[in-house]
Amino acid sequence: MVLDVDPVQGTLDELGTPLSEVTFVVFDLETTGGSPADDRITEIGAVKVRAGEVLGEFSTLVDPGGPIPPFISVLTGITDAMVMAAPRIEAVLPSFLEFIHGATLVAHNASFDTRFLKAACAAHGYPPPVNPVVDTVDLARRVLTRDETPNSKLATLARFFRASTEPCHRALQDAKATVDVLHGLIERAGSFQVHTLEELKSFVRAPTPEQQRKRHLAESVPHAPGVYFFEDERGEILYIGKSTNLRNRVRSYFTASETRPRIREMIGIAERVHHVVCATALEAEVRELRLIGGAKPRYNRRSRFPEKVFWLKLTQEAFPRLSIVREVKDDGAAYLGPFSSTRLADDARNALHEAVPLRQCTQPISTRTRRPACVLHEMGRCGAPCEGKQSQDDYRVHAEAARRAMTLDATPVFSAVSARMERLSVEQRYEEASVDRDRLAAFVRTAARMQRLAAVTRIPHLVAASPAFDGGWDIHVIRHGRLAAAGVMPRGAHPTPFVESLTARAETVIPGPGPIPAASAEETECILRWLESPGVRLVEVEGEWSLPARGAARHKARIDRAYQGRDRLRHREGRPLP
Repeated sequence: MVLDVDPVQGTLDELGTPLSEVTFVVFDLETTGGSPADDRITEIGAVKVRAGEVLGEFSTLVDPGGPIPPFISVLTGITDAMVMAAPRIEAVLPSFLEFIHGATLVAHNASFDTRFLKAACAAHGYPPPVNPVVDTVDLARRVLTRDETPNSKLATLARFFRASTEPCHRALQDAKATVDVLHGLIERAGSFQVHTLEELKSFVRAPTPEQQRKRHLAESVPHAPGVYFFEDERGEILYIGKSTNLRNRVRSYFTASETRPRIREMIGIAERVHHVVCATALEAEVRELRLIGGAKPRYNRRSRFPEKVFWLKLTQEAFPRLSIVREVKDDGAAYLGPFSSTRLADDARNALHEAVPLRQCTQPISTRTRRPACVLHEMGRCGAPCEGKQSQDDYRVHAEAARRAMTLDATPVFSAVSARMERLSVEQRYEEASVDRDRLAAFVRTAARMQRLAAVTRIPHLVAASPAFDGGWDIHVIRHGRLAAAGVMPRGAHPTPFVESLTARAETVIPGPGPIPAASAEETECILRWLESPGVRLVEVEGEWSLPARGAARHKARIDRAYQGRDRLRHREGRPLP
């Protein structure tokens, strides 16, 4: 007996919600900074759409209850005067929550906006919104290639999709631009058979067919710390990474958790995965840096060119000056660095010139040189040794002050530039003050970093140990800031013969000149982070490990606080940090 069975129609839950029936609220927030804990909302803009039709708009300025930082006002155009008569967030929030009720939220870099929204709800006794969230950044990275758009910034995507509104860091305008971007992205997603909200959300995180096809590349990789590298069919190294568990890390490249467009592109090219097992996690981190610097894989963004750095040099002349150079020589000169660009080196030089009246001309000057002085002498910024108005002994005082500021005490530079910034702020010359802020930051941050690195690179031999997970000890030999050997001492083993054996087979390190004489700055920083981590014990130390009592580190915390809000905003927009 044969039964005819009619097909069963799926339920709505099984079919999902068609995108044409989804109500989206595309919104954008402007804030006083990047931290929901410390900063406040200054503007809300939102557009409610369904099936391409605009159903409503929500827009209001918000009084943050405090001053808006000048650089935020320059970025957004929102000033203290504009928000003076605006409602506070507690008055705006109920209306906005009602506006978004039952809708799917959409934002560009949604985590930024939703974190501020949740913080506002928590601060005023409202439960956090549970709306589904779609991030147009993630969606763009999934459906667009690098050939089409070089990045996923809102302005870039708005131009690509010919949005009717140009984003300008004002909430409603940016929300309107994001609406056009969303519609363009949904149209693109349709070619991937994405037709429902549920499919859209899962599509963003789904692994590509290439990722699924190449999962077998991780099969031979062990569960151990080390370095891995992907190769193409010609043997070219495409990407190098490190992990405390090689197998788990490499397998993650072939799952939905890997969403970076560049890496997904790399997986499509890769044909092999090789690995190098390391004794410790620190050894793996150091080996990764060295391998990247040597092979320069095209899919690694960081650490590819450790040799491309710049230094600020106090020259060895009768009348020294500050010069930007590419190489540290064994010439007795004072150096400050390394800098990643000439712009940062020049910023630091300008900050130092603000505190010390060194000559800024580039021509050689001897005690017998006689030529007319430049305008800096008239401004009181130079003693005019070129005209013979300043003796070599008098000038040497300034040169020694510059040397001391570069290597020991940054206070004179910090005080001089800070005083100028305060004067400019009083005169409401905020953009000029921000230029000086950047110059001071370049000097203080680099000086603090160099002094911290030099404290370790001066030590010819150091052995340290940290507890391993199985009861043993990770032991490292460090010479002049370079990792010379690594090993794991088993639980219960006697430390003396193990350390003696490890030291005997450690690399012989012959230091060169300068603050980082034997390794890249990044390698020495990795070692420093490990040395300063909890549980690390010093076993042997030749020499002393100390920092200048009045070094630049005492000013760095103030500099970093001044940049926190701006750096978070730069990260939000995908722009590089300085």
